[in-house]
Amino acid sequence: MELIVYSSTWCPDCREAKRFLQKHNIPFTEVDIEATPGAAEEVIRQTGKRAIPQFVVDGKWVQPYQPGRGFLYEEMSQLLGINNA
Repeated sequence: MELIVYSSTWCPDCREAKRFLQKHNIPFTEVDIEATPGAAEEVIRQTGKRAIPQFVVDGKWVQPYQPGRGFLYEEMSQLLGINNA
């Protein structure tokens, strides 16, 4: 599985998403939208909105959080094959 995380250092939801991945030893490539030219525009082009974090799992764009709900632990565990037992 290839996982890319579009994020930024100032984003608390991004930090939580990366902590979740690290806790479960899920390897990922991080793309900082502030430091990578064109990255913010790519997020908008792919998702139609300015929202981070964004996961790209094997080429499929997924928003791992929901405003008002925060990080979607259950949904992301299922998507990434993490057994929470």
